[in-house]
Amino acid sequence: MPRVAGIDCGTNSIRLLVADCDPATGELVELDRRMTVVRLGQDVDRTGRLAPEALERTFAACRAYAEVIKELGAERIRFVATSASRDAENRDEFVRGVLDILGVEPEVISGDQEAAFSFTGATRELTGADHLDKPFLVVDIGGGSTEFVVGADTVRAARSVDVGCVRMTERHLVVDGVVTDPPTEAQIDAVRADIDAALDLAAASVPLAEARTLVGLAGSVTTVAAIALGLTAYDSQAIHHSRISYEQVREVTGRMLASTHAERAAIPVMHPGRVDVIGAGALVLLAVMERIGAREVVVSEHDILDGIAISAAEEAEGVRRSS
Repeated sequence: MPRVAGIDCGTNSIRLLVADCDPATGELVELDRRMTVVRLGQDVDRTGRLAPEALERTFAACRAYAEVIKELGAERIRFVATSASRDAENRDEFVRGVLDILGVEPEVISGDQEAAFSFTGATRELTGADHLDKPFLVVDIGGGSTEFVVGADTVRAARSVDVGCVRMTERHLVVDGVVTDPPTEAQIDAVRADIDAALDLAAASVPLAEARTLVGLAGSVTTVAAIALGLTAYDSQAIHHSRISYEQVREVTGRMLASTHAERAAIPVMHPGRVDVIGAGALVLLAVMERIGAREVVVSEHDILDGIAISAAEEAEGVRRSS
C-alpha cells in the first residue's frame, strides 16, 4: 500500500494524517494523526486578508509536519486548503510559504471538492453498515464554512455555505475585539439567523430532508460528542461512530452558550483553540438537526482528512502503474 500524507488546512486548524492506504478499498493503516489550532482565518471575514501572525502560526505547524512526513517516509503529500484561503486576497503568500516548507503547492479547493472529500472519508466505513439507513447527510462544520453532502455509496448532491464556528463567532459574538462571555440572546439570535439563511441556501440544491442518517464531522461535532458522553479525556475511539441524541446536542449547546470562557476552558475534553468558538459550532449542529428532524447524529472522526489521504493513495498508485 502506498504511504501517503494528507494535510487539511482549514479556517481554525491544520491537520496531518500519515497512513498506508489501499486505494482500492480505502483501508487506512494510520501511522500519525495530529491537529494544530492555527486560526488561519483570523479576521478574514472582516479584512479579506490572511493576518501575518496567522500565516506564521500556520507555517510553524507546516515545519513541524514536514519533519514527521520525512521521518515516516511518505511517498506522496497532498495538501488541501479550504475556506479561509479561498476567501483571502493574499492567498498567494500562503501558497508560496507552504511550497517552500513542504515542497508541494496547496490546492485551494472549491466547496464542492471539499464536500466530496468529506463524504469519502466519513462514509467509506459506513456504506456496508446494515444498521444505518441511506442516504447519508454528511455535515462538516468547519471554521469558516459548513459542507452538506447527501449520498448513499457516492455523492448525490453537495453544497458549501459560509457559516462556521470561527466566522459566526467573529461576525456576531465579538464586540470591540473581545468575545462576549457569555453571548447575549440578541447575539445568539443573530448567529441563528445566519445559520438558518445558510440552511435555506443548502436546501435549495441538496435534498436535506431525504437524508435518513445524519453524519457529523470536525472539531465542533466531536467536541460536543465528547462533552455529551461525559469523557474525562479526549478519546477518539469512544467518539468515533458514537450516536448523540438531539436532546444531548441541545443540552450541550445551551450549556456552551451560557458558560464563561473559564468554565468552557475547564472542560477536560475542550481543546484550547475551541474554547471561544464551540458555542457557535454547536449551534450550527443543533440548527441542522432541527431543520431535518434528526433524532441523533452519528459522529465520525474520519472526515475530509481521510478523504484527502485516500485520494493521494489513488494518485500514487496511478503513478506506479504508469511508470
